[in-house]
Amino acid sequence: MVMAGVPCLCARPSLAVPARRPGKAPRLRGVARPCPNAATAGRAVAAVRAALVEAAATAAVEPEEDEEEPAPMEDRYALGGACRVLAGMPAPLGATALAGGVNFAVYSGGATAAALCLFAPDDLQADRVTEEVLLDPVINRTGDVWHVFVEGELHDMLYGYRFDGTFAPFSGQHLDAANVVVDPYAKAVISRGEYGVPGPGGNCWPQMAGMIPLPYSTFDWQGDLPLRYPQEDLVIYEMHLRGFTKHDSSNVQHPGTFIGAVSKLDYLKELGVNCVELMPCHEFNELEYSTSSSRVNFWGYSTINFFSPMTRYTSGGIKNCGRDAINEFKTFVREAHKRGIEVILDVVFNHTAEGNENGPILSFRGIDNSTYYMLAPKGEFYNYSGCGNTFNCNHPVVREFIVDCLRYWVTEMHVDGFRFDLASIMTRCSSLWDPVNVYGAPIEDDIITTGTPLVIPPLIDMISNDPILGGVKLIAEAWDAGGLYQVGQFPHWNVWSEWNGKYRDIVRQFIKGTDGFSGGFAQCLCGSPHLYQAGGRKPWHSINFVCAHDGFTLADLVTYNNKYNISNGENNKDGENHNLSWNCGEEGEFARLPVKTLRKRQMRNFFVCLMVSQGVPMFYMGDEYGHTKSGNNNTYCHDNYVNYFRWDKEQSSDLHRFCCLMIKFRKECESLGLEDFPTAERLQWHGHQPGKPNWSETSRFVAFSMKDETKGEIYVAFNTSHLPAVVELPERIGHRWEPVVDTAKPAPYDFLTDDLPDRASTVYQFSHFLNSNLYPMLSYSSVIFVSCPDV
Repeated sequence: MVMAGVPCLCARPSLAVPARRPGKAPRLRGVARPCPNAATAGRAVAAVRAALVEAAATAAVEPEEDEEEPAPMEDRYALGGACRVLAGMPAPLGATALAGGVNFAVYSGGATAAALCLFAPDDLQADRVTEEVLLDPVINRTGDVWHVFVEGELHDMLYGYRFDGTFAPFSGQHLDAANVVVDPYAKAVISRGEYGVPGPGGNCWPQMAGMIPLPYSTFDWQGDLPLRYPQEDLVIYEMHLRGFTKHDSSNVQHPGTFIGAVSKLDYLKELGVNCVELMPCHEFNELEYSTSSSRVNFWGYSTINFFSPMTRYTSGGIKNCGRDAINEFKTFVREAHKRGIEVILDVVFNHTAEGNENGPILSFRGIDNSTYYMLAPKGEFYNYSGCGNTFNCNHPVVREFIVDCLRYWVTEMHVDGFRFDLASIMTRCSSLWDPVNVYGAPIEDDIITTGTPLVIPPLIDMISNDPILGGVKLIAEAWDAGGLYQVGQFPHWNVWSEWNGKYRDIVRQFIKGTDGFSGGFAQCLCGSPHLYQAGGRKPWHSINFVCAHDGFTLADLVTYNNKYNISNGENNKDGENHNLSWNCGEEGEFARLPVKTLRKRQMRNFFVCLMVSQGVPMFYMGDEYGHTKSGNNNTYCHDNYVNYFRWDKEQSSDLHRFCCLMIKFRKECESLGLEDFPTAERLQWHGHQPGKPNWSETSRFVAFSMKDETKGEIYVAFNTSHLPAVVELPERIGHRWEPVVDTAKPAPYDFLTDDLPDRASTVYQFSHFLNSNLYPMLSYSSVIFVSCPDV
């Protein structure tokens, strides 16, 4: 049965604000989708539901034994006879362009009836279905997969689905034929075209639909191939795609877009980074809070569709049915690779934009709620994400979906790896966990409740051993909002790295002069062997960072003791309270000159630590010039200068020069990116005297020397005491120690380059110390020396 011109009404309930985790935005506050005529739309939806029920009932009728063989089914047509409707195939899932038409396949285990909804772009904007193709449960269903082949021209069409069945939220069922839902496998999702601008009638949640793919690709990769850098060689730059070029000072033609970011890739190459970690670029709704506030979801941790690039991050918006969005993302990746920069995606497979049990029906919930989400017996949503729901990652259907998605981004979009937000959720057992389904046989005394962490999580196993994902970077944020903290213990198969939150916390405390952290700081410098060595992992499994998108910027870390999140509209209750920050003596940006000088020194100290540590360094966009968010440590909801990269400040920043040179120095030193943990054969620890480290609780001094194949030997020291110290350097017969870095010096003398005009006179000023193998270090400073032949 085919029905045309049906309004896609979906009266969404008014949504309560779901509980959420600290540091993330509250999720969906829904609005009712308007309809042109409520009475007409209501009758249309009733007609659709009746047709779906009739189709299901007809399929269920058993023919009597003496009944004649049924006559062959008549051909069915859609779009005014332009397209023929055939049975289709159950695999692959999604919309697949084939010779002569498009195959549609979607999983829904609980649906009793289904329909394919086709949209012309103009009809989608008018909130109506162009044509509806009812699926026959006998012909168009195999197992739990509904499928149909539409023969003919569909290049300028979009699609979605209706499903009917049990609608009983208190038992976890949300199948409702009143909703047209997005295919989880859609490769682009179309709704609003312009970032931050509501749809017709001020609707922030207009009807969405998926792109129907073409049988050919129009994109030219120009021979692009994966860079496949060894992970120990990476320097990662975490960046927000829109925020990178949205500020007026970027002077790009398409600010805030993939194409705009391409215009600034040369800056990243000159900075020295060889990998960007993009904050979420999947389709999300930045206006999801707009029913109750003027805030936006800027960060994007609220995914609607995991296959689709964010259409409002493109210069073309929803033009060309979303294909331009795909091509612009590919352009960004291709051009990044040309400059020697890998691309890692931040993916959010821990929850979706559909919120808790009061949330809207957008996609997964309306297709098979109990499959895609962790549910309690009465339909409530487990909330290990802190965002209202928890993706049911270890369910067989869901883990296959996740692996399919990762494969798509690697093979079709050429990304080099993934950072998994709240990855510990992916280790929790799914709803209705049954070990027999996973391991093939029951496990004695095995009683596992929903959400229990698994030693061998099936999803992590699948990803780790997938042949297509081999060699892809896999980075886990090894904790979640439910209290599970797995840093150093994440199931890894020797391929998973981790955001090392313990590195961040220890380094922050040691650098600001807190007692009791000298030993822990030394472990961080070595790549955290106390976390990774026993499990067979290497230093490069530790992603070292001091600051990231979530929390204080580097400049704010040394400027504020307290958070200032009032502008977020949550009475300063959101965001982390324990920041391990130090304002260097005065709170806020307006401070005396000595305080500001100390802050600059501390920022350089943090960056030196990051670049001389074993493991993989990562820093956040803007920290290289000292970007400030005025003490706001949870800027998820600000689409303004707070989150925008300031190109007008980058050019005048002394810190920017220092960071560039430190990255260059790290790359030049063979010893600062080791494949394995350093041993006593090349590493020696020192205190104020050579070979006499002080690991006491009150020690605030750590120094080491490291043999290096390119530099000969390097010496690095950190004095985080409030007192200066005269350091005795290790004696090396036939060699002298050449100063390179002293964070206590003003720029440009904080990093002595060979082309510095007055370098010789600068070194001469303290040559009387160096001639005696001594060097004076100010309080809260760090130094680097290189061993040179004494000629």
